[in-house]
Amino acid sequence: MAGLFGDNQFKLGLFGLNCSGGCSFSDAPERWTADWDDIAAAAKMGDDAGIEFALPIARWRALGESFVWEKSFETFTQAAALGALTKRMHMVVTAHVPLIQPVYAAKSIITVDHVTKGRAALNIVCGWNAQEFAMHGVSLDGDRRYDQGLEWTKIYSKLMEGGPDFDWDGEFYKLKHLTTNPLPVQKPRPPIISAASSSAGQEFAAQCADILFTAMHNDQATIETIARIKALAARYNRQPDIYVESVFVVRPTRKEAEEFYYYMAEEHADPQALAYFQKQKGATLSKRTRESLDAADREIVANMRGGNQRYAGHFPGMHLVIGTPDECAAEIARMSSMGIAGAAMVLLNYLNELPYVVQELLPRLERLGLRKPVS
Repeated sequence: MAGLFGDNQFKLGLFGLNCSGGCSFSDAPERWTADWDDIAAAAKMGDDAGIEFALPIARWRALGESFVWEKSFETFTQAAALGALTKRMHMVVTAHVPLIQPVYAAKSIITVDHVTKGRAALNIVCGWNAQEFAMHGVSLDGDRRYDQGLEWTKIYSKLMEGGPDFDWDGEFYKLKHLTTNPLPVQKPRPPIISAASSSAGQEFAAQCADILFTAMHNDQATIETIARIKALAARYNRQPDIYVESVFVVRPTRKEAEEFYYYMAEEHADPQALAYFQKQKGATLSKRTRESLDAADREIVANMRGGNQRYAGHFPGMHLVIGTPDECAAEIARMSSMGIAGAAMVLLNYLNELPYVVQELLPRLERLGLRKPVS
């Protein structure tokens, strides 16, 4: 699928607008509260600036007793609502495979695609938080979740193609008389996104995702990860774009940026949120990941043990873009040179910090040829 999210060399998105705390394990008083009017304002600001997508987190409860994700908006309905308020930005729907039936997902995402005139996208999540799944009476099998996800995706994609009714008799789904109408605006379907850091997750995403989010731990690991993903995808005649999730701390001086990051991620770290996250995620790691035979899996296990944490409030596996606008632009150029096509931005408070990113960082990315001015 050519031209995913437009033709800028390096794409940008807003990550976690729909959840209190966003993706910052911080209890700083100015943290993101996910009030609806603020979400809408941030989305419209990003849309006006040419930011390509809004990627929500599908959540059903807080991280333990933490403020983080205590409040969250459902992603299907949010995508339609924000899509009606914006003109350019792709609205991503995040769907938990074990909780959302593929026929329902297809109908809903096609609806968003029509509302937005072709700006819908699907983020497939196979699940990790067993406590959330228990709210729905669903158990989570860490060893089989990607097998179910692949079958789910095949049903979903076949529905998007149209044609006569069909039955599905698979291992996880036995469905009759499947059809959907209308079909999506985007052909053959809206883009599929998958976040995959483990070896099993990367193999799943290589088979079905158009955009694959992965962790960026260090330069060498990133180069190796990109090469591994491309080789995996080539087996299935696929060429997914590789994105990362990134914390952005852009300030007039390096000192201000470092001090603010220390303030939010260390002085105001929320260790309870991190501990809950690590416990729930660690409990559902597959046997393959736990055995840590692959470099990607070793990184996952290290993250679950806190081995890669710079500060206690830094989200595990999240890349840090920090410094002056010039320094941040240079870092993004370096990321692009490694083969990374885009980043989902995490800000402590989107409304407070996004204006400076738009005013100072985006023009520098345009001068570097990584982005084009908004037309």
